[in-house]
Amino acid sequence: MTRRTFRFERPDRVVVGTVGRPGARVFHLQVREGSRLVTVRCEKAQISQLALQMDRILDGLAAHAADVLVPPTIQTPDDLAPLDAPLDVEFTVGTMAMAFDEPTKRVEIEMYAVSDDELMITDPAMLLTTLPDAAPDCLEIFMTTSQARQFVARCSVVVASGRQYCPYCSQQILSAEGHLCPRSNGYRKPLVW
Repeated sequence: MTRRTFRFERPDRVVVGTVGRPGARVFHLQVREGSRLVTVRCEKAQISQLALQMDRILDGLAAHAADVLVPPTIQTPDDLAPLDAPLDVEFTVGTMAMAFDEPTKRVEIEMYAVSDDELMITDPAMLLTTLPDAAPDCLEIFMTTSQARQFVARCSVVVASGRQYCPYCSQQILSAEGHLCPRSNGYRKPLVW
């Protein structure tokens, strides 16, 4: 099968969104540039780590690179609109990589499809350079630092909008009826001290 590479050098929109109810949500990353639209499926942990590492890169750039305009941390993203339709998933994300591209002054994300190929597991660099047709599908996104800050802010909102946490024991509340809080001696509703 031929490898597909989706490359977005100047995306109009890069967002994360979910489909489904809290506890059973499916996470998607979606990129739009003009009329091109690509959607990939991700895990919540991948989105959380991607946002965390991107935020660290942006903070590092702000502290050390005077020639790169890095906006301050954003608490509320500008774009909270739902994912664009149609929601046709191209692949499920396995391996991810991120870097700052100095010549273009953009944050680059590479996402590779899940692959059970032994070469990809043991040495992905060898597979990508010697057998390009056998490599997994890839999504490459180049974002400005402003887009990256907005992306991080939206990721934080989407990840946090899942299940609620108990204010007393900090465990996730898995059902609408509440949970058996250890700090309430087994009662459904925690006692107020």
